[in-house]
Amino acid sequence: MKHFAELINALESTNKTNAKIDAIVDYLERAPDEDKVWFIALFTGKRPKRNVNTNFMKDWALEITGLPFWLFQESYSSVGDLGETLSLILPPPVEQIDKSLSDWMKEIIGLKNKTEAEKKDFVLKSWNGLDYTERLIFNKLLGGSFRIGVSDKTLINALTKFSNQESSALTHSLMGKWEPETTSFQSLISAEHINPDNSKPYPFCLAYPLEKDLDDLGKPKEWQIEYKWDGIRGQIIRRNDEVFIWSRGEELVTEQFPEIKEVVQNMKGNFVLDGEILAVKDQRVLNFNELQKRLNRKTLTKKMLTDIPIQVFVYDLLELEGNDLREKPISARRAMLEELLRNETPEKIQLSEVIEFENWEDLDQIRENSRALNSEGLMLKQKNSHYHSGRKKGDWWKWKIDPLTIDAVLIYAQKGSGRRSAYYTDYTFAVKNEDKLVTIAKAYSGLTDKEIMEVSKFVNKNAIEKFGPVRTVKPELVFEIAFEGIGFSNRHKSGVALRFPRIVRWRKDKKVDEIDDLEEIKKLIK
Repeated sequence: MKHFAELINALESTNKTNAKIDAIVDYLERAPDEDKVWFIALFTGKRPKRNVNTNFMKDWALEITGLPFWLFQESYSSVGDLGETLSLILPPPVEQIDKSLSDWMKEIIGLKNKTEAEKKDFVLKSWNGLDYTERLIFNKLLGGSFRIGVSDKTLINALTKFSNQESSALTHSLMGKWEPETTSFQSLISAEHINPDNSKPYPFCLAYPLEKDLDDLGKPKEWQIEYKWDGIRGQIIRRNDEVFIWSRGEELVTEQFPEIKEVVQNMKGNFVLDGEILAVKDQRVLNFNELQKRLNRKTLTKKMLTDIPIQVFVYDLLELEGNDLREKPISARRAMLEELLRNETPEKIQLSEVIEFENWEDLDQIRENSRALNSEGLMLKQKNSHYHSGRKKGDWWKWKIDPLTIDAVLIYAQKGSGRRSAYYTDYTFAVKNEDKLVTIAKAYSGLTDKEIMEVSKFVNKNAIEKFGPVRTVKPELVFEIAFEGIGFSNRHKSGVALRFPRIVRWRKDKKVDEIDDLEEIKKLIK
């Protein structure tokens, strides 16, 4: 546990990705293989079920410390995390327990069939032999709430650096069905239980925001124009009767879209498609908020599959029968893609529309009207362009519609991290709903350092309540918030959620009674 605690300390003390990768690699070089397996399991969400009631843990801690309940509640409110609060209030340990992470996990899992008295005895003895960080980890493992700020991509990059394996093979291996109690580290890291060649995706070809006048692009007939959709960019792979769906974020998301997997499974041949995964109902593209409801769920109910049906708008063919097509011009790849889908006519997979236009002036109007289709704008692709890895200026451009904006008032603030840990940089905004204010968005960017300092002074002087690290402030500061899209959601009291909200400017010229009204904002939802 000691090495694992040192790793957690290192990860929590930095927000730099490379530093986190180095800390993970250092841990992997020192830890025994059984601990490495559990480390991967915990960081990929394979946590054991909660075998100890957290209310009991709180009662036991109060019994040991003799603290009054109100003081514990005040401490909990300030810290904001139960496991950390318990670790802080407990007296120093009188002994040192030296067990490996895997030994601890076996004992925690073994609590399932123990009596309450046996569980209490185990927990109290453990608390008495662990330092603060070790207790914190122990409490989180017991409570089933182990979460650390390391993304899946960072974890994969660290494992790639440590093992020299390909990142796609590691991702495939970790996303597969395996259990930490029965899987060896070597078999997991070497991907023995999978065929990595079948699942290997290509680097995505990306576009730059349009930074030229349309007339400078040359002749309109040299360009292929498509709508830009706000969904999940994905590569759909069918090789040797296996199907894989990769997101642009290098995540294997096959099981999140079972209807697409089934359709592709029933197709013939081997191919790699590039397209946008969208929620589409009654031939209309739904808001991204609807698609988001289906993401990262362990199970998808029949109702959800019915209410939020999925389609893929396919716009490129990267591989056909083992042949890499990326060096062919997009005009040739498009022709081959059309032939493939014409022969198969798969449900839920359709060609992305190629927009016909005569001149650049027409295209400008088409872009302006794209919001009515729930499109973000247009994609401009030179017809002789190859499918590059990453971005290459001049071949692909994205021309997005102007963002929507509203005026909202600041009502909650929280301090940032790193160099901004002394200032309030995380903000929650509200709009009017009759005679009340309702939250509608959080935003973390858009202000200058000078403005952040000014807002922080206001928060310090005008804080009304505190909830852990969050401060409620007088609703006086008005800001203009820009966003890419809007949809109905239960995440905010307003009942709507904004897509990519950010602060455009501080509206010092406006008062709180001039902010936008919720009912008017809802009219923006298509």
